[in-house]
Amino acid sequence: MLLRQLEYLVALARERHFARAAAACYVSQPSLSAAIRRLERELDVPIVRRGRRYEGLTPEGEVVLEWAHRILAERDGLRQELSALRGALTGALRLGVVPTALPAASLLTTPFCDRHPRARVAVESLSSAAIVQGLSEFELDAAMTYLDDDTLRHMRRLPLYEERYVLLTPVGGPLAGAARAGWAQAAALPLCLLNSRMRNRRIIDECFAADGATAAPAIESDSVAGLYAHLPGGRWSSVVSHAWLHMFGVPDGMRVVPLEGPAHGPRVGLVVARTEPPSVLAEELVKVARGAGVRDALDALLRAHLGGGHG
Repeated sequence: MLLRQLEYLVALARERHFARAAAACYVSQPSLSAAIRRLERELDVPIVRRGRRYEGLTPEGEVVLEWAHRILAERDGLRQELSALRGALTGALRLGVVPTALPAASLLTTPFCDRHPRARVAVESLSSAAIVQGLSEFELDAAMTYLDDDTLRHMRRLPLYEERYVLLTPVGGPLAGAARAGWAQAAALPLCLLNSRMRNRRIIDECFAADGATAAPAIESDSVAGLYAHLPGGRWSSVVSHAWLHMFGVPDGMRVVPLEGPAHGPRVGLVVARTEPPSVLAEELVKVARGAGVRDALDALLRAHLGGGHG
């Protein structure tokens, strides 16, 4: 049994298509198919449900896939540990990040790269469910995600910050001069928000509801960047997490207004799977996170924007 065969199987399970899996592994489709057939013969079990197209894995194939993830993770961990013994950590840290935490990810990745200049970081924007799957299947070394998720209870969690929600509104708008605003007042404005598939939107909808209001945004986006693209121009307002100010700041012609309500939103943190031995890259990221002061940095940034008034 070769590691290459296990890599092909993992790619096939991920892509769910022989041609796409072969392309991802930079081999021909016949080569990938032949390698998986050899693996089936060596293990004496059927791995792939065969039909005119890919139809999934057999029960035995699911067991082999689970071991393939584990073995490949052990291979990567060995390489990382040996590179650390040589005095310079190498390899790629695979970091999954929920979209609404992406603007704050550089507060971890930049100091990590400063500490380990020969290592690389591969950041992938993923849903919280995809993050849990990626950690469970050893396809991610670590993740930044919401911590109030029961599916994370068996994983190591390090809180980084609590989301704080503020109103971004045009300087010429009805709430621009307000010292604070209520959620019901914000709901009455022409709004641009994330769409309801996003966890952040569902959270702020609960805040609107707690103030007896329902938001009916004219524009919805599936990304923070798409939301921010609509804000310059003085027409739209939005409710944003203070972490987004780290990357996007306050658009010209807009002002930050605190929203009345809970002082803190849900916690965002760093999550790593409990593996033995632990991932060297993940452990180094945890060390960086403990000293990064993410919460303090974001809170200081929010205070600066609130004190600065106009964007």
